[in-house]
Amino acid sequence: MASPPSIPQIVIEPTPDAEPKFPPDLPPKGPGAEEPKAEPEAEGAQSMEDVSLSDGAPEQTDGNGAEKGCDGEELQPTPPSEAAAPAPAPTAAAAPPPPPASSSHRSTASVASTASLPTSTTTAPSTHPSASLLLSSLDALAQTREGHKPPLSTALTAARNSLTSSSPDPRTLFEPLRLGTHSKATAGLALDGIAKLVGSAYFTPALGVTRPLPDAEGQGQAGEGAKTLADVVTETVCECFPTNGSGDDRVQLQIVKALLAIVLSSPPSPTTAQPTSLIHHSTLLAAVRTVYNVFLLGKDPANQMVAQAGLTQMVNTVFSRVRATPRPPPSRRGSGRATPAPRESPRDEQPAPADIPLPPPTPTEDAPAPNGLPKSESKPDLPEAGEKMTLQTFERRRSFDASSMSGADPLQAPPLPAEEGAHVSEEEILVKDAFLVFRALCKLSMKPLQSDSDASPRSPAFRSKLLSLHLIHAILSAHMALFTDPAIVLFSSTREPTQFLQAVKQYLCLSLSRNAVSQAPQVFEISVEIFWRVLRGMRGKLKREIEVLLHEIFLPILELRNTSVTRLKSILASTLLARLSADPQALVELYLNYDCDRTALDNIYEHLMNVVSKLVGSHGAIAPSSPSLSSSTSAPHLADLPPSLSTAALALPHPDPTTSGSAADKTAAQQALEGKLKRQALEVLVAVLASLVAWAERGGVPGAVPEAAEPPRASEDDATASPTVDYAPNQRSGTSTPDLGAALGDDPTQFESAKQRKTTLMEGIKKFNFKPKRGIQFLIDTGFIRSRKPRDIAQFLLTADGLNKAQIGEYLGEGEDENIAIMHAFVDLMDFSGQSFVDALRVFLQSFRLPGESQKIDRYMLKFAERYVQGNPTTLFANADTAYVMAYSVILLNTDAYNPQNKRRMTKDEFIRNNRGINDGADLPEEYLSGVYDEIHSNEIRMKDEVEAALPSALPPSGMGIVVGALSGAAGRDFQKEAYVLRSEGMANKTEALFKTMLRSQRRGGAKAPETFFSASHFEHVRPMFEVAWMAFLSGVSGPLQETDDPETIALCLSGFANAIKIACLFDLELERNAFVTTLAKFTFLNNLGEMKPKNVEAIKALLEVAEREGNYLKGSWREVLNCVSQLERFQLMGTSAERAADVRRASTGGRQSMQASRQQLPSKEVAADGRSIQISGRADLVFSNSQKLSGTAIVDFAQALADVSWEEIMSSGLSDRPRLFSLQKLVDISYYNMNRIRLEWSKIWVTLGDHFNKVCCHSNPAVSFFAIDALRQLAMRFLEKEELAHFGFQKDFLKPFEHTMVHNPHPDARDMVLQCLHQMIQARAQNIRSGWRTMFGVFSAASKVTNERVVSHAFDIVARINREHFGSIIRFGTFADLTVCITDFCKVTYQRVSLQAIAMLRGVILAMLSCPECPLSRPDSGASTPIENGAAPPVDDPMIKYWFPVLFSFFDIIMNGDDLEVRRLALDSLFDTLKQYGSTFRPDFWDTVCQEVLFPIFAVLKSTSDVSRFSTSEDMTVWLSTTMVQALRNLIDLYTHYFDTLERTLDGLLDLLRACICQENDTLARIGTSCFQQLLEQNVHKLNADRWQRIVSTFIQLFKTTTAHQLFDESLRSEQDPASPTTTGTLTANGTASVNGFAPPTAPLTPGPERGVPPALTDDAAAPVPVDRRRAFKQIIVKCVLQLLLIETTHELLANDDVYNTIPPEHLLRLMGVLDDSYVFARKFNADQELRMALWKVGFMKQLPNLLKQESSSASTLVTVLLRMYNDPRPEHRGRRKEVTETLVPLGLDVMRSFNALDAETKHRNIAAWTPVVAEILAGFCTFDDETFGAYLPQIYPVATDVLGREIASEVREALRKLFVRVGALKGL
Repeated sequence: MASPPSIPQIVIEPTPDAEPKFPPDLPPKGPGAEEPKAEPEAEGAQSMEDVSLSDGAPEQTDGNGAEKGCDGEELQPTPPSEAAAPAPAPTAAAAPPPPPASSSHRSTASVASTASLPTSTTTAPSTHPSASLLLSSLDALAQTREGHKPPLSTALTAARNSLTSSSPDPRTLFEPLRLGTHSKATAGLALDGIAKLVGSAYFTPALGVTRPLPDAEGQGQAGEGAKTLADVVTETVCECFPTNGSGDDRVQLQIVKALLAIVLSSPPSPTTAQPTSLIHHSTLLAAVRTVYNVFLLGKDPANQMVAQAGLTQMVNTVFSRVRATPRPPPSRRGSGRATPAPRESPRDEQPAPADIPLPPPTPTEDAPAPNGLPKSESKPDLPEAGEKMTLQTFERRRSFDASSMSGADPLQAPPLPAEEGAHVSEEEILVKDAFLVFRALCKLSMKPLQSDSDASPRSPAFRSKLLSLHLIHAILSAHMALFTDPAIVLFSSTREPTQFLQAVKQYLCLSLSRNAVSQAPQVFEISVEIFWRVLRGMRGKLKREIEVLLHEIFLPILELRNTSVTRLKSILASTLLARLSADPQALVELYLNYDCDRTALDNIYEHLMNVVSKLVGSHGAIAPSSPSLSSSTSAPHLADLPPSLSTAALALPHPDPTTSGSAADKTAAQQALEGKLKRQALEVLVAVLASLVAWAERGGVPGAVPEAAEPPRASEDDATASPTVDYAPNQRSGTSTPDLGAALGDDPTQFESAKQRKTTLMEGIKKFNFKPKRGIQFLIDTGFIRSRKPRDIAQFLLTADGLNKAQIGEYLGEGEDENIAIMHAFVDLMDFSGQSFVDALRVFLQSFRLPGESQKIDRYMLKFAERYVQGNPTTLFANADTAYVMAYSVILLNTDAYNPQNKRRMTKDEFIRNNRGINDGADLPEEYLSGVYDEIHSNEIRMKDEVEAALPSALPPSGMGIVVGALSGAAGRDFQKEAYVLRSEGMANKTEALFKTMLRSQRRGGAKAPETFFSASHFEHVRPMFEVAWMAFLSGVSGPLQETDDPETIALCLSGFANAIKIACLFDLELERNAFVTTLAKFTFLNNLGEMKPKNVEAIKALLEVAEREGNYLKGSWREVLNCVSQLERFQLMGTSAERAADVRRASTGGRQSMQASRQQLPSKEVAADGRSIQISGRADLVFSNSQKLSGTAIVDFAQALADVSWEEIMSSGLSDRPRLFSLQKLVDISYYNMNRIRLEWSKIWVTLGDHFNKVCCHSNPAVSFFAIDALRQLAMRFLEKEELAHFGFQKDFLKPFEHTMVHNPHPDARDMVLQCLHQMIQARAQNIRSGWRTMFGVFSAASKVTNERVVSHAFDIVARINREHFGSIIRFGTFADLTVCITDFCKVTYQRVSLQAIAMLRGVILAMLSCPECPLSRPDSGASTPIENGAAPPVDDPMIKYWFPVLFSFFDIIMNGDDLEVRRLALDSLFDTLKQYGSTFRPDFWDTVCQEVLFPIFAVLKSTSDVSRFSTSEDMTVWLSTTMVQALRNLIDLYTHYFDTLERTLDGLLDLLRACICQENDTLARIGTSCFQQLLEQNVHKLNADRWQRIVSTFIQLFKTTTAHQLFDESLRSEQDPASPTTTGTLTANGTASVNGFAPPTAPLTPGPERGVPPALTDDAAAPVPVDRRRAFKQIIVKCVLQLLLIETTHELLANDDVYNTIPPEHLLRLMGVLDDSYVFARKFNADQELRMALWKVGFMKQLPNLLKQESSSASTLVTVLLRMYNDPRPEHRGRRKEVTETLVPLGLDVMRSFNALDAETKHRNIAAWTPVVAEILAGFCTFDDETFGAYLPQIYPVATDVLGREIASEVREALRKLFVRVGALKGL
């Protein structure tokens, strides 16, 4: 809307000769001056609260709170009921009285004659300059015709005399001027004189112009009707304007000038020296009304402009005089409770006193009020503290009317009534003036425009509304501090304070609710401007009012799809939304106080952003240009005067193009308006994002404590300095969000919690509206309903907003007990006391929607009837049954009356007849039933939402308006306009209803704590604000970017993108950041070059700017940015010949279609030129060069994204001859740029880059892999330039890709290139290599495993050179072990030339190591060989472990894994030769390590079958076992012999190893094991002590037990096998595993069988019987028997060795004999069981009958031999054990002899031959017993020996018998 031209400001200034206005020679008020008593005014003083501004007439309203009447007739003043009587003048010594209070009526009678007028005792010089001006006016009047006639001539004479006297009287001077106004001929001159008089020095409070006039009897006036000379002057001027507006234009101008002079006169108060006013209250309103009427009814546009300017000045002057109201004195009527006093204004700089005055006591019921009125009329209906007030409440209240303010001279305190002692201060009077003026303006603005003529901009009604709104806006703009200052208060007649804003806010809000829905653009625009002032300056004090206005008016207007309101939307967007979006504080506080408050009606901020986004995305093209956002938000005219509203200025020279002209013109205009609206909405969105960025960039601000009931601080009160920092509390029914309290500061976590709580509540409400039971359970679980108690659930259903009424009805109507209980509690919570039946039923039915099922309705009506009768015991109903039936009757009546399908309505008589006898058999009164009938027919019982929903459906929708109009014949009607009128009425009415409800709730809540308004100060609030609206932002800024090509719009959208991305980056919002960056990247169209436009190039620039500014926070979004940069590089190369040639080659592989597609992808020349501009290419380069400025975390994300883009490039073009390597090259570049970063950051970067190089260097395309390897070499060379400190491993890490390439790249040339790169590095940077040696050796080790001999030889040559030239560096930097591992790998290659050279190098490493100065082993004083005390830990950096162990382990590795036999032999010899040669320098603990880690693991194959898998074939294993391992075992025994004392500590390990070897099923290994065991004992027999013998004998015992074949007695082996059972084919090993190619690998050692004497059925094996493979079991039995026999032989041979026998202690020898005895007993038992042996033979155990004769005889022979030797051993320890020996020997010998005697000579030839030498030895041994022993056992021996003679015996037995009998004879003396 184009604003009318502004009018100049009218300033009334005195002429030079009239100065000074206030003469300095006025006598000051003396201390002894007597002050006259103030006299009250007459009743009936007028208030401007009447919209018509008429005097004394009662207000007329239209039923909605807005008053009628603003025409000329209503503006005519009403004559007063009584005339003021004259009074005598006050005494000469009297001082000027204080200004009087306003009166309700204005007197039109003449003032008393000059003779009766008092004269002032204050004199003024007759030569004063003001005298000449007044004389000129008096002379002009005297020269007229009326001036020669009395009484005017008499008055003129008296005035001249008074003027020339020493004490001019202003009353005398005024009288001729008053009389002159009665004539049209002299009215102009008289008014001019009045203006001069008011501006002169003779019209000041000091001269008594504000004292009450005397009555006719000379007594001073008293009461409320008292008038002052200033009042009379004002009334006189006002009477000069005719009520119809006719008259001379010059007179009207003089009226305005005179009234302006009176109102603007601001003489200093004699008491406070502050500016004051001559007139107040009703007189002031009369002056304002008269000038207002001049503006409305005057014909001259110039006078209208002057009147408008005068009104503006008047209003500004009235509000400028207001200052802080002092506290009222304590009242004498104490009521027992304190009334809070307002704080002093900061401008007064006085702290509020601690004491609070008490209000006067309340009079009793019977006692009259002080003013004679009844109690109900005398005590005003004031709200509680913080209460919201409506128009209706103030209309019922008279406490602030002019009639209640008794006034007097300002220099004298008004007389206090004896009952109250009230005091009215000058400040309070000025505040009352401002209140009355503001209230009158608000009421004037609320007058509806009744007809179409009133809607014309030139009509008085329209101009009146517009002027009043502009004046309200001017007041709010210039005097916001007055509204927000809590020290500006009004006092009621009981001296109760009310803040000024609390007093006027209901008028202001109602004015906005009425005018903000106006379809007139001028009215709507100024209403929006007023609302913005309210929102900006009063949002802390009008929290809920602002919420209602936004939710019910402004947001719905924006959501309307009515084309008739498009202009209103545009105005709203360009004013309110534009300013709000540019105010970060207001935006954030909007979110905190509404979106985070679950008691709020709506999520205002979120809703607003969604609405604005929808406006941007609405149908139609966006306007190409509009005024900038900054210009729209600045609004410079707001600070100036309002525009001219004269009839000439409001004439419309050009009609509205959207409503006039042809259909095409209307459509084009409408489209242009919609495009403008879209543009404005886009600007709003972008401005919101900019504001959020500005707020977020503030960083942390100390939290502001929100206000509650406490007064604000002084700094918060100064609204002029900071109008947005305003937190005054408001009250609202219910409680505020529980998560936020007054004790909390601006804590973002608390607000986020509150927001989450509100979101959860809304989710629960949605669940309830969909499925009530599920919703109730959810609300209980989340704590919104306290418990499952029916009352708690009912309380929530009754009070919660947003619940579907129909779902409430269905839920409560269910027949389950729980639902019925909840329904009863629901109804019990309602209070129907004192309500009529229909009203109660209406309230009841509006709380839910009545379900359709009759049973549910019945339950509802029963409970309602009970509750109603309970709350109204005095009702007409006899019982609840009556109420029950009546409820049904009323519902049926309502349905009958308003059902459109009902053709015949129920009459009143029928209704009465239907309800007869329902009152317990009696009839209800007909008057009652008739009233019910009438009420239902006049006011339907409807749900509130039904009323609201019916408004927009009253007329056809916007799209159908023309069609319906054409069909109905009303083509001229504007259906959309009519629909909006209805909708606007509904919005206004609903808003007013909400305000009234709010007021009632506040009154009921009275004492509750006021609701808190939170002021924003923390930047973290931006995060949740962006999270809830980011989708709206994205939709809003992306839509126009896609639709339009306008450069300004594109720039605006891109600015929005940049700000949104900035916010998402600042708060690490991954989803939002990715969404905006991805969308912006798509708008670059770099993946669709053929459709690129200049706007896409701008998108590229924006994306690059984002990357440059927000690089530290982009994280994963870097990938989109760098992908666009990669595509940009390709786009820039599209014009080059090289790229075109590549495109042709790629297209040639796909045929003609591919070539055509390639040509179509080329952009236009203009776009291509822009894309290749220096601006874009330079920014693209800056993306990489500025990477060095990124943070340590951001550079890692950047590198990861660049690596991903690089891999995408390579994968998409890797198969071509010229793959794209742009990003790969950039990886190298950023590595160079960031070379100076700290190692900690580089380590993280290289994790990403290293993985990428691992993939790229192994790519199948040689061009890619070679480029990557070379790039890696370049980087490595740069890295190696930097020195690496000790114990760091970064070189090792960044060289890892070379190792990975060597392992995984199968291309020989690539591997050879890797070796060349490393060789070059060694040659150029060997002095800087530290930890990199380790990775290099890893590369060489990997090269040794390559099947290409050239690569292997090349790698070995490099290693050999390193070993020769840089061995000292390798030792120094701790990579000696890596060198040995590398050499070891070369020893194991299949190329013998290399492997033999490598083993030689490995042996040479020992000498180099011991001779290298850097090696500690080369220094004797290094302490490496110093033994470590028992229990002490080895040193951390042990030279033995660091240097010796890698070499020894390398030999071990070759022995175990070498393929070449010769190499293995050399390694084995080298290992043991080295140990023998240098073992003397080893510490014992290191020997332990060598044994456990090197020596014993060689034989691990004997213990674990897992080690067998390393052999590929059985032949390899056989060769290794028969050569390497056998030789290793012998060398090991030899080593132990060489260092037995040192290695004795590992003897247990060796014995365990030998036991495992002996227990092998492989006969060769077992024999070698026993041989080595025997060798060990024989060679070290003299080194074995008792403890060592104990371990050795224990090993023998374990071996004997393990090899005892207890399975021979297993009955399962002897059972017949089922022929049908499956049999195992092939050769099985002893452990049941199938052999590999017919070769049985070594197995785990045999486990010991069951102990002797334990039946096989009781062993563990028998506990869980399983099918047994007999062949495997038989083989294992045979092996055990063979091993047992082998052990017996070994034992015999060992004990036959004198050194062994002489060394072993006898106790251990007896233990060994014990196991031999067990072996003998076992064999004898088996041999004696003929049945068992036969059964085994039958099942195929052996081809011949099995027996253990060899084991039995050999064990017995060894046992006899050793026992006899022990018996005959002369050593004391042996002699002491002869008893034990004989106890074992004699039974054994006798048993053997008896068995021998039992042998059949015919069939047991083998047995006889085997036992003969044993028997002979036994008999010979008996002969060696001493006489005592021999004699003791002779009775047992002799019979058995005699039996031997009965057989054919050998000579050796015969000889033994001979000796025995000789001994017997000798013993017996024969």
